[in-house]
Amino acid sequence: MQCDFSHKNTAGSENVNTYIIATHNYKKLAELSRILKPLGIDAVTDAEAGLKLDEVEETGATFEENAFLKAAAACRQSGLPAVADDSGLMVEALDGAPGVYSARYAGEGASDADRNRKLLRELDGVPEEERGAKFVSAVCCVFPNGDRVEAQGECPGRIGFTPVGENGFGYDPLFVVDGGMSYAELSDEEKDAISHRGNALRLFAARLEDYLLRDRRLSEKAAQEEAPEK
Repeated sequence: MQCDFSHKNTAGSENVNTYIIATHNYKKLAELSRILKPLGIDAVTDAEAGLKLDEVEETGATFEENAFLKAAAACRQSGLPAVADDSGLMVEALDGAPGVYSARYAGEGASDADRNRKLLRELDGVPEEERGAKFVSAVCCVFPNGDRVEAQGECPGRIGFTPVGENGFGYDPLFVVDGGMSYAELSDEEKDAISHRGNALRLFAARLEDYLLRDRRLSEKAAQEEAPEK
C-alpha cells in the first residue's frame, strides 16, 4: 500500500514530504536518508532547511529518551516533522557499557579510533566467547502537533580483537556479526539489511505508515461531519 507522507511546511502553504534529520553526523545522515528514501521521505539537514539547530544535551537514561529529546527540539525549531536516532554499543562483559555514552566513551573530542582503542583496552584478556555485544538504535519522529512515532532495533554480535574494514563509522570495524565479518566490511546494502538502525527504521516505517493512515482517516471523518447537509 502506498502512503502519502506529506505534511505542511512551516508556512502551511503547501504539502511537502520533507522531514528534518536531527544529526550533524553526516555518515549517520547518509544511512538514515538511504533507508528513508524508498518511503518517499526527503530527509534534509538543518542547513539544507535553512536553519541551524541548537545542540541538544543528551540527558536521557535510555536511547529512546535521547532520540525523543533531539527530535522534539528539532521539530520545535523547524516546524517540520523531525526524525532523530540515538544509538550505541552495549557490551556484555562491560555490563552494557558504553551504552548511551558510546559517542563520549573516550571523552569529548575523541575520534572513532580513540573510542575503539579504549574499548579494546577495556576488553584486554577477555576471551572471544565472552565478547558478546549488541548495537541498539532508537528512532523517534516528532510532529508539529505533538504526536510521535517511535521504534527500536538491535543487532547482536561480538567485539573483535582488532579493527577490520574500511566502511562504516564508529565502532563498526570492531563489531563482528554472524558470518564473521565486521560491520565495516559490509557494503551499505548488506549493512542496512541487518543493522540495528536498519531494523529500527523498518519498524519505524511501518508504524509511521499506520500513524499517517489513521490520521488521514480521522481528518476525513472530521471533514465529513463538518460538511453542511444537502
